[in-house]
Amino acid sequence: MTNKSAETKPAKKASSSYTIMSELVLPGETNTLANLMGGKLMYWMDIAAGIAAQKHCNTVAVTASVDNISFANPVKLGDIVTIESIVTRSFNSSMEIYLKVWGEDLRAQHKYLSNEAYFTFVSLGANGRPYMVPEITPETEEEKERYNGALRRRQLRLILGGKMKPEEAGELKALFV
Repeated sequence: MTNKSAETKPAKKASSSYTIMSELVLPGETNTLANLMGGKLMYWMDIAAGIAAQKHCNTVAVTASVDNISFANPVKLGDIVTIESIVTRSFNSSMEIYLKVWGEDLRAQHKYLSNEAYFTFVSLGANGRPYMVPEITPETEEEKERYNGALRRRQLRLILGGKMKPEEAGELKALFV
């Protein structure tokens, strides 16, 4: 049961949750190939997503799920990791957060995409129960595109998690029928 008192909160711009976090890749955070360990990157991504979620809902927010994370390019020892996160859409007490991870070799002046992912966070009220979050108002074309795709991604997460039957996923069904 969610707390309905948050429903009176006005919608927020997606941009108000935008977060940028940077870290320097040090020797203790790398594997034997001198690449940033995936688990360490996921830890930093979880923090960046959590900050964006809490900026949106102004409550404690916890990780509910992490979509597929594919590592397109490894981040090397000594490079800078920059993580951008933004809430794409909210659903009752949950929020989808988009993350984009960049690596940067400052010596070579080369910036490269490491990966992208979607995390889902749930807002919790003072009683530790799910708490309603404000709606998102997307403004840019990119924000609108992510907002519109969020319902399909949510339905897929729910189906894969066994919380929704495939035939109930109207948005997904429309893609195949």
